[in-house]
Amino acid sequence: MGFPAGIVIAGAILMSAAAVLCSFPSTLVLERAFPADHRVPLSQLRARDRVRHGRMLQSSNGVADFPVEGTFDPFRVGLYYTKLQLGSPPRDYYVQIDTGSDVLWVSCGSCNGCPETSGLPIQLNSFDPGSSSTSQFISCTDRRCSLGVQSSDSDCSTQNNQCSYTFQYGDGSGTSGYYVSDLLHLQTILEGSMTQNSSASIVFGCSTLQTGDLTKSDRAVDGIFGFGQQGMSVISQLASQGVAPNVFSHCLRGDANGGGILVIGEIVEPNIVYSPLVPSQPHYNLNLQSISVNGQALPIDPTVFATSSNRGTIVDSGTTLAYLAAEAYDPFINAITTTVSQSVRPVVSNGNQCYLITSSMNDIFPQVALNFAGGASLVLRPQDYLIQQSSVGGSARWCIGLQKIQGSGITILGDLVLKDRIFVYDLGGQRIGWANYDCSLSVNVSATSRTGRSEYVNAGQLSDSTSLRSSRYQLIPLLLILYMLGNFLFL
Repeated sequence: MGFPAGIVIAGAILMSAAAVLCSFPSTLVLERAFPADHRVPLSQLRARDRVRHGRMLQSSNGVADFPVEGTFDPFRVGLYYTKLQLGSPPRDYYVQIDTGSDVLWVSCGSCNGCPETSGLPIQLNSFDPGSSSTSQFISCTDRRCSLGVQSSDSDCSTQNNQCSYTFQYGDGSGTSGYYVSDLLHLQTILEGSMTQNSSASIVFGCSTLQTGDLTKSDRAVDGIFGFGQQGMSVISQLASQGVAPNVFSHCLRGDANGGGILVIGEIVEPNIVYSPLVPSQPHYNLNLQSISVNGQALPIDPTVFATSSNRGTIVDSGTTLAYLAAEAYDPFINAITTTVSQSVRPVVSNGNQCYLITSSMNDIFPQVALNFAGGASLVLRPQDYLIQQSSVGGSARWCIGLQKIQGSGITILGDLVLKDRIFVYDLGGQRIGWANYDCSLSVNVSATSRTGRSEYVNAGQLSDSTSLRSSRYQLIPLLLILYMLGNFLFL
């Protein structure tokens, strides 16, 4: 979800904010799921806790995890979000997880256009600086404001000396407000204790105006948690204070339950492959070199994927689907259709390529490989590039979920292809890694200590969160979905 207004993603189903200009060792505790009847023996709970607490980090950095809710499925939620605690006394705020933007912002009191209710199973809150004893306004002379000015994440008003921001999104929505500093509350796993309550002072946005899709309540959250690498991002602020490692990871569940893992620290998995980040870019740009279908490279000029001001490949958890550069889209569609033409009936619906099938899609559709610099390939299974639609005459209809941005050379890897995988954003090493993974399972996490050693959290300490799940997701009314998806989802 984080791209300048000059890049238009018309009709894309991103949260309400499709593209903004726009971690660390702590835990908002993740708990693994138990049966609905709650009939779990105490002995089992104690055994689980022993595993969870059996090995603590021998590092002042610690490891932090955040509860994750939401799904990639646009018919249910179409975004992933987490819960934060801000201010004194601390209050809960639900914010979308967005690796395509930098700034954490939440709705503030007297906001014009901010939703008051949500179709998600959450209670919306607005931040009131006057009600927090530790809140401070950020002035234009504050060095932290100047960091945002350098990355276009902040601006200054000469009238009131207030550090402010205005973000315009590619879908026509936007938000503006001012910056404050206040405490972000964490529970950090430290040596010698189970968890330790801690806090860090961070700068974040206080939204006083929202427009466009941000005003809609169907999937409203309190704000956006930008995980970008610029100076105003929370992970950069915490790393610069020495309270967090300069790496974060996520594993987003792609099943109907959704949720997943978000941790500030490095998830350790032997099958992770890494590709270097393109240097000096505002977003998480990777060097995509080619696309293969069933092992055969597609006839696409490699310069199509070269990074420039209007080209490149960006990893963005704030985007629901995925998008191919215009010059790569048709070769990709043609290769898929040619491969499956003997087994399915291709149909076009609203300009989107779909297929009617009567057997399992995994038996019919090929694997697709996105091949990156460093020899790392992101291998897509059929469910990573297809979306199921309604049946037609007993046949299931599957449509290509990778979309084309007409006239754009940007490739965006959104939740459709990020789900069911570990993704590690190693900002210190300037690389991103990934591996297929069952995100309902626990993970090993490493944090670098001051001695330079890596310490590990046992598998079982960090696992898929259900702590936000107070009820099943409310289905978005069909007509509203069709209006929001426009030409990008399929009737």
